[in-house]
Amino acid sequence: MKRVFLSAILFCTAALLSVAAFAQKHVDIVKKITEKEAYYSDLSQQIWGFAEVGYQEYKSSKLLQETLEKEGFKIETGVAEIPTAFTATFGSGKPVIGILGEFDALPGLSQDAVPEKKSLGERAGHACGHHLFGVGSAAAAIAVKDWMKQTGQKGTIRFYGTPAEEGGSGKVYMVRAGLFNDTDVVLHWHPGASNSANASSSLANISAKFRFSGVASHAAGAPDKGRSALDGVESLNYMVNMMREHVPSDTRIHYVITDGGKAPNVVPDFAEVYYYSRSPRRTDLVDIWERIIKASEGAAMGTGTTVTHEIIGGVYEILPNETLAAVMHANLKKVGGVMYNAEEKAFADKIAMTLTPNSYDNVDPNAIEPFEVKTRGGGGSTDVADISWIVPTVGLRTATWVPYTPAHSWQAVAAGGTSIGKKGMMVAAKTMALTAIELFQQPEIIKNAKVEFIQKRGGEAFEYKALVGDRKPALDYRN
Repeated sequence: MKRVFLSAILFCTAALLSVAAFAQKHVDIVKKITEKEAYYSDLSQQIWGFAEVGYQEYKSSKLLQETLEKEGFKIETGVAEIPTAFTATFGSGKPVIGILGEFDALPGLSQDAVPEKKSLGERAGHACGHHLFGVGSAAAAIAVKDWMKQTGQKGTIRFYGTPAEEGGSGKVYMVRAGLFNDTDVVLHWHPGASNSANASSSLANISAKFRFSGVASHAAGAPDKGRSALDGVESLNYMVNMMREHVPSDTRIHYVITDGGKAPNVVPDFAEVYYYSRSPRRTDLVDIWERIIKASEGAAMGTGTTVTHEIIGGVYEILPNETLAAVMHANLKKVGGVMYNAEEKAFADKIAMTLTPNSYDNVDPNAIEPFEVKTRGGGGSTDVADISWIVPTVGLRTATWVPYTPAHSWQAVAAGGTSIGKKGMMVAAKTMALTAIELFQQPEIIKNAKVEFIQKRGGEAFEYKALVGDRKPALDYRN
C-alpha cells in the first residue's frame, strides 16, 4: 500500500511539474514576442504606408521576405505563378505547421491615422488590416522557429505569403499549385473589432466582369443606328435585382458599373459591370451564378448587344475545425485581449462617435468572446476557405479596431495605423505561436483534427475543384 501511495505522489508531483513547465513555457514565449513589439509595430507601419493593392504588393512582400530570411527561413518566391506570393520555411519533416500572412490593401480607402475622416490622397488604404495580418503572422512564425531551435523540436514551420485576398483569390491559385499538400495544419488570423477564436464558416463567393458590346452612334442625330452596351448592363442589373426575391435569404449579390460609356451624346459601344455573388454553400452559389449568367445573355438579346464574362475570383466557404478552434480559443484566453491606455481610449471615443457610441460603451476590447460553433457562414468571404478544404485550418480575430468598426471603412484604416491596431496584432501573434507550439508538442491534437476534417468534408473521396476553373491568376483584375 505504501509503495502504491508513494507512486501516486510521485506521479502527481511529475504532473504538476509538467503543468508548471508548460505554463512557464507560455510565459517565456509571450515575453519574447512582447520584447520585439516595437520592431514588429514598425514593420506593420511600413506596410500600412505602402498600401499596395492585390498582386501589386511588391514592397510589402519583399519586406516580409527579408524579415523572415534574416531569421533563418528559406524563401521561395513567385510561387503559383504570382510574383508577390512566397513561402518561408524553417525545419524539416513532420509535422508541417503553416501560418498564413496577407498584405494587400483596398483601393479608394486612403485615410490618415486620425479619428476623423482625412484622406492621404489618391491611394489605397489598409481597411481590412492586412498590414497587421502579414506582420503578426510573421512574428508568430519567428517565435515558433526560435522555440524549435532552443528545444531541438523536430518538424517544419512554414509561413505562406498570400497576396490578393481582396477579390483576387490569391490563395486559390496557391492551393491549386499544391503548396499545401504536405501541410498538416494551417493557422491564420484576421484583424477585427473584438477577440474570438470560434469554429466559424464564411460565405462562398464567385466574382466576374460582364462586358457588353454594342454599336456606337450619335445619341440625338442617329439613335436608331446605335445599340447601347450600357442598356445591356442596366438590363442585367434590373433582372438580377428582381432575382433577389427568389434566392436564399442569406445570399448576397453586389455590383459596380466599371465602364458605362464616355459621353451622354454617344451611344456607348462598350460597357462593363463587376459582380460579386455570395452564399453560405458553394453548391447553392453555383446554381445562383448560372442564373446570373443566363440573365446576362437575356440582357444582351433584349438590347441587341453581345456579352462575355470573365471569372475574376471564386472561393469556397470555410470548413471549420472544432478540434483546432478549441485549442486556439484556450490560448487566446491565456494571452488576453487589448488594453487601452488613456491616449488610445481618447482616440477610440472619438472614432466611436462616428459609429454607434451607445453600443460602444458596452464593449470591452480586452474581453474574449465565448466559444461558438457557426457552421453556416455569414458576413464576408475569404480565400482561406479553399485551404480549409485541403488541410485542417483554424483562425482567430483580435481587436485591432475600435469596437463595432466595420471592415472596409476609413475608421478601420485609421485605427490600424495606431497603437490600437498594433496591440491587437501582438495578441494574434502570441496566440498563434502558443497554438503552433502546442500542436508540435501534442501530435494527437493534429490526429484528431484530421479525423474531424475528413469526416466533415465527406470522406477520402472528396475532390477539390477551384471555382476559378483552370484560369491563371488575374494579375490585372483591378484594371
